[in-house]
Amino acid sequence: MPLIKFLPKPGMNQENTRYTAEGGWWDGDKVRFRQGTPESIGGWARISGSTFIGACRSLWAWVTLGGSKLVGVGTNLKFYIQRGGQYYDITPVRATATLTDPFTATNGSSIITVADTAHGALVGAYVTFSGAVGLGGTITAGVLNREYPVASVVDASTYTIDVGVAANATDVTGSPGGGAAVSAAYQINVGAGVDIPLVGFGAGSFGDGVWGTGGTSAYETRLRLWTQYNYGEYLIFTPRGGKPYIWDASSGTTTRATAVEATVGASDVPTSVLTIIISDTSRFAIALGCNELGSSTLDPMLIRWSDQEQYAMWTPAITNQAGDIRLSIGSEIVTGIQVRQEIAVLTDSALYALQYLGPPYVWGSQLLGDNISIISPRAAVVASGVLFWMGVDKFYVYDGRVQTLDCNLLRSVYGDLNTLQVAQIFCGTNEGYNEVWWFFCSADSADVDRYVVYNYAEKLWYQGTMARTAWIDNGMNGRPLAATYSHNLVEHEVGVDDVETATPAALNAYISSSEFDIGDGHNFGFIWRAVPDLTFRGATEGTNPEVTLTIYPMLNSGSGTAAAVSAGVVKGASYIVPEEFTGQVGMRVRGRQMVFKIGANKVGTAWQLGATRLDVRQDGRR
Repeated sequence: MPLIKFLPKPGMNQENTRYTAEGGWWDGDKVRFRQGTPESIGGWARISGSTFIGACRSLWAWVTLGGSKLVGVGTNLKFYIQRGGQYYDITPVRATATLTDPFTATNGSSIITVADTAHGALVGAYVTFSGAVGLGGTITAGVLNREYPVASVVDASTYTIDVGVAANATDVTGSPGGGAAVSAAYQINVGAGVDIPLVGFGAGSFGDGVWGTGGTSAYETRLRLWTQYNYGEYLIFTPRGGKPYIWDASSGTTTRATAVEATVGASDVPTSVLTIIISDTSRFAIALGCNELGSSTLDPMLIRWSDQEQYAMWTPAITNQAGDIRLSIGSEIVTGIQVRQEIAVLTDSALYALQYLGPPYVWGSQLLGDNISIISPRAAVVASGVLFWMGVDKFYVYDGRVQTLDCNLLRSVYGDLNTLQVAQIFCGTNEGYNEVWWFFCSADSADVDRYVVYNYAEKLWYQGTMARTAWIDNGMNGRPLAATYSHNLVEHEVGVDDVETATPAALNAYISSSEFDIGDGHNFGFIWRAVPDLTFRGATEGTNPEVTLTIYPMLNSGSGTAAAVSAGVVKGASYIVPEEFTGQVGMRVRGRQMVFKIGANKVGTAWQLGATRLDVRQDGRR
């Protein structure tokens, strides 16, 4: 029989059975489509050998007037500025105290008890001591005058730290000790690395600051999320549920961020904020979900804004433009994002447009859509001037009107989603390839390990596996920047390999088709050769790149691939294509239905598939 061109429809589709989806692609990993044909994605490389502490949940990149390229890195434990591959700790200090003989040691233990009335620290929060003298033994001044995480909280006035050096009897004799002028600087309390959802009476916003487990204080024990925007050379950022902080790039990387409320001339700055945003053109600082003027209780539907060009002035007056407005549809503002001439504000059940009107109303809201949802604060992004976001059960797009975004992988995504860790879901763009990426935890994982991509130029969906915690399309270098679980940042679309560590690893990029057969599958088909059509363009020179073509035969669409003994068909046959110009591949495969797969798991390999031709002939019926 003549050769049959094998050219499935672009994009992956798992919305029906694998047999019903005949003529298309079913599954894959680390592949994308270029003008309708699949290819391996680009590789990534760490930006340096330096690391940060904690799980990064927020990235923001900007360039100072002096040309310094900076990235704000917010983790559940710290906040950093990344410059030149180094991470500088600018975590704000929550409180300071001067203590007298606060340290008590136990013989043979590295655990030191610290006494400080109403310290307010949580387990994991960092405290830095200075001015202490040693206890007389192995616990010297050099051991004590360092930064330590709180190991345990004994009570409101006592906690412990682990200094890593076992105390001896002399230290015990000198306890309590440390001197009469021990300075303790407490950094802001940490958040959780994975989400611990609130349940039961008082969960959520009900009872904010009054009773139950909900309310502002609960955000300190939930997944630590940040929002951050630059205000000129300043970086303004806030942890979800906390107060806004500011860092001046001109002050240097050794200077910590400070609370906006501590700014000279500050007035009525919100102290409990869900999301903060800076309007691009009109230069307002806007708090989306915050405490009312004169109250400390967080109102999750209240929007307040500062005076124009005055990020620390929040007191409304006839002489300024500070003010507030409350949204009505929903129970909580989830996020906000700048879209063209407006700020899109997403509550848990509606989309609003926040538009600058000028005095006297200053900002006004317009309802764009209700009865919608958003699954997490980081699940929305703007790409090519259009707003895309992930809802609790489907995807949405706003391009002037709110619409459901058709998705051919809806069941695959929502059927393999850890619903207890939706707060970890985040998204980002890869503008160079017209893509929006959503990352999420699969059903059996407490860490982010899967992604789904929408190509808005070709209107295609594809998916795969990847462990990331944050992502930003970094316009400074023209490539996306992402945070990993190895506590580093990696630049994507660099080379063709995984260079997260010092040793490059292969990407293991593959794609597999839906089931196909001859006619209506009445007869078995027999494939005896394949003529591959692919290119290794972009592969690392001198690595001898190769891919593997595999055909999986099946007795019928419900049998799955089977061994020759049990199924009566030849087991899946594969062949390595060693170079771009391989003429033909001998394959002896017999089955009623078959699945085609191509992939590579070799360092230095990049590939793009064209129209492979298969020599298929009709065989018997059994």
